[in-house]
Amino acid sequence: MKPPIHDPSARQHSGAPRPVPGQGGARSNESGNADVAEVERQIAKLVDRSTPELRLAWRQLHHTGPPRGLSRDLLIRALANQLQERTHGRASGALRRRLQTLAGEFDRDGASFDPGLVLKAGTTLVRQWRGHAHTVLVREDGFEYEGQRYRSLTMIAERITGAHWSGPRFFGLTKRSHASVGAAAGR
Repeated sequence: MKPPIHDPSARQHSGAPRPVPGQGGARSNESGNADVAEVERQIAKLVDRSTPELRLAWRQLHHTGPPRGLSRDLLIRALANQLQERTHGRASGALRRRLQTLAGEFDRDGASFDPGLVLKAGTTLVRQWRGHAHTVLVREDGFEYEGQRYRSLTMIAERITGAHWSGPRFFGLTKRSHASVGAAAGR
């Protein structure tokens, strides 16, 4: 019988989860700082690599070639992001969804857009509607209303009213533009 292996790198292939830097495991804080410094060095070296070398690095990472028309700059940024994700972990699902939403607004509205109000997990929203107080809890991965999880406030507003509403507007989280306020007052 073989003695157990206590080397953290050995767990990588055993099916057990890998330790998360900074959250216990066999790594010390000094080792985490060394990992960050190494990643920074690797990212700095990406700029010095030729475009064919960058495409090869992409192929090794994704097992396919980079998308056609991907500029050298974006190739470097994508590879740098992958190196950072390996060291620090991926962004939360909530953050990725928020960034996707902001990117969509940017594409649709051009260079000027309002990122709006960002709600922190644990925030409680309360809305009076037809004599009832409706309470929504903001979570990392969406919202909770009456014990059920929802991805958007709009779905909750629609459930409460029975009609399509903008969820952020229904809960009073958006400001009307000056033009629409003036138009509403002039009616």
